[in-house]
Amino acid sequence: MIKITETVKHLLILNVILFVGTLIGSNDFLYKWLALYFPANDLFKPWQIVSHMFMHGGFMHLLFNMFALWMFGSAVEQSLGAKRFLILYFAAGLGAVLFQLGYHYFNYSHLLSELQASGISFDRIMDIMNTGQWNFQTNPLQEEQINSVYQTYNASMVGASGCIMGILVAFGMLNPNAELMLIFLPIPIKAKYFIPGIILLDVISALTGQSFFSPSNTAYMAHVGGAFVGFVIMYFWKKNLRSKYRID
Repeated sequence: MIKITETVKHLLILNVILFVGTLIGSNDFLYKWLALYFPANDLFKPWQIVSHMFMHGGFMHLLFNMFALWMFGSAVEQSLGAKRFLILYFAAGLGAVLFQLGYHYFNYSHLLSELQASGISFDRIMDIMNTGQWNFQTNPLQEEQINSVYQTYNASMVGASGCIMGILVAFGMLNPNAELMLIFLPIPIKAKYFIPGIILLDVISALTGQSFFSPSNTAYMAHVGGAFVGFVIMYFWKKNLRSKYRID
């Protein structure tokens, strides 16, 4: 039985409290205020960059993230200590935001430029973004582009998955030979192979839209961003630790 550490315990409690809060009364209020919206959207607020990490889209979303936080987070906190664990946790979460919003912004700005080049004014596009409707003739390509821009503009992001990916990478770097396995594929695989494999699948899903083990609306680039930041931080921490005890 893995003993839960103090920081992980408090993170678990906070996530559960906010999830219960979404079940009481009108859950739209909490999601509108605490989920992360695309910065061009009027619903975007600066605090959402952090608050979305404690929101979840459903019970199974919460369950899987909290299970991973307990299972891997406790081991990582025991190795790094509470202060470094929190730095890693939130830095990975911010990395997830940077990657996901950067990916969205690239697609959004490209499609926005193409729509304007096709003759649709910026004001008309913004009106569509806010209402979801338009009353002028469009061709099939424009309709596809409008729908893509609309989805990005009105998308919201919730969940601790980016933070968890950073913790998972840290666990793998601290315990490369630990054997892990998927629930539906009970074959033990060493962490140094298992974790890069999971990240590679997230990259493929982000680029192709093909979902392997998670819902199609998963923010795959957020997973990649969290994993990347987790790797960079752990690489330098381990490097500094080796230098500290090196004998020349």
